[in-house]
Amino acid sequence: MKNLFTPIETNALNSVAPLAVRMRPRTLDELVGQLEVLGVGTWLRNSIETDSLSSIILFGPAGTGKTTLAQIIARATKAHFTEVSAISGGVSDLRRVIDEAKNRLTMQNMRTILFVDEIHRFSRSQQDALLHAVEDRIVILIGATTENPFFEVNSALISRSRVIEFKTLTPQNIEDITLRAVDDERGLAGKFVLSEAALKAITTLAGGDARTALTTLELAAEVAREKDKLTDEELTEFNLNKKGSKKGSKKAPTKALDETQGGDTHSDARYISTSAVLEASPRRALPYDKKGDTHYDVISAFIKSMRGSDPDAAVYWLARMIEGGEDPKFIARRIMIFASEDVGNADPQALLIAHAAFKATESIGYPECQLNLSQAAIYMALAPKSNSATSAIFSALSEVRNGPARAVPNHLRDRHRPGSEEYGAYQYPHIDPRGWVDQQYLPDGLKRGVFYNPGERGWESYRSEATKRDRKTDE
Repeated sequence: MKNLFTPIETNALNSVAPLAVRMRPRTLDELVGQLEVLGVGTWLRNSIETDSLSSIILFGPAGTGKTTLAQIIARATKAHFTEVSAISGGVSDLRRVIDEAKNRLTMQNMRTILFVDEIHRFSRSQQDALLHAVEDRIVILIGATTENPFFEVNSALISRSRVIEFKTLTPQNIEDITLRAVDDERGLAGKFVLSEAALKAITTLAGGDARTALTTLELAAEVAREKDKLTDEELTEFNLNKKGSKKGSKKAPTKALDETQGGDTHSDARYISTSAVLEASPRRALPYDKKGDTHYDVISAFIKSMRGSDPDAAVYWLARMIEGGEDPKFIARRIMIFASEDVGNADPQALLIAHAAFKATESIGYPECQLNLSQAAIYMALAPKSNSATSAIFSALSEVRNGPARAVPNHLRDRHRPGSEEYGAYQYPHIDPRGWVDQQYLPDGLKRGVFYNPGERGWESYRSEATKRDRKTDE
């Protein structure tokens, strides 16, 4: 099978390749970020440098360097490097690769490194087909995925590999990658000037994704190329940038503007302004995967922000989900669960608000239902909190599952059967002026308060105090 990376390196394809492809790091030293797993002295770096790599699964957000690392390994290793597509490849392709790898190992004593991008897209049967080959080291697997492999990849395959997590690139990482592309001969080759404000805009829009940053830079350069002259706002931005730049700063412009652009020298450089960046990429590329780690992390932050009574944080995480295209009914269901789990009887109205928000979401949909969701989320954040209802049912379930079988007290048993007159008297609470009488309701062996402990906030606190007063009076 052909090596995926060989044709990319040819001059013919490089001339038309996008900036993100042209600027792919070629060595470990060029790779930006991921120092925790690729820094000097780490296991992964040592394994690559000594060409003794064992099977690994790389996972992390898009644009953090997983495929790039595979390309670096392909250049550095003496082993045969091949790739199978997780989208179009089938079990027959895997078996052919494994057979070729076995022949290569026995006939030439050469190892085979198999790269599978988006490995979570492999079916279970495809993943199973790799198991023995990976276990017997007929192939060294490099799997890459944006999904958590512990959820998406066969556990047997994970146990035969080392899982490496790539983190979202920092703003400084994105700045370094962008500035390198401005000056590098493979990139814009110093033909453009990038203002510090434009650099910040690219970094913000990228959301930690290097590929997005370089794509935005390339599109912004095309916008700048088409302009004949700077606007007054862009010229002001450039002049402020020159005044604020320090000598030797890597963020300072590397070339001045020519006279036709409003500058004072005769350079051929084009100026990339903030407006060019925003015209090229008007929307921020925040990562959000509706079935992956980010999905679970953001909904967790949303719930914990409401629980922590922080309406601003709750609305922020709500906005992240809305912007990411999350199913609004999923959000509304989580709010409805929260209303009972974390607000409970401290504010019984919360469940009604949450249910109304769910029904509104169900009948209205995006974009208007974001108003209903926002109102409900803020209400939950501001409401008094009590988890006593949650604790009560969990405690009761534990008793039912783990405790002895307890009989219903005779006076509470159904009376529609022969012999029920022997059950003993049941006291009807509505006869009492208070609507309450002191009689046993729990089975023998359990005492009042064993499951439910009222909170000290809101309606629940008021009612529990009133109940205590009523029962003291009766005593």
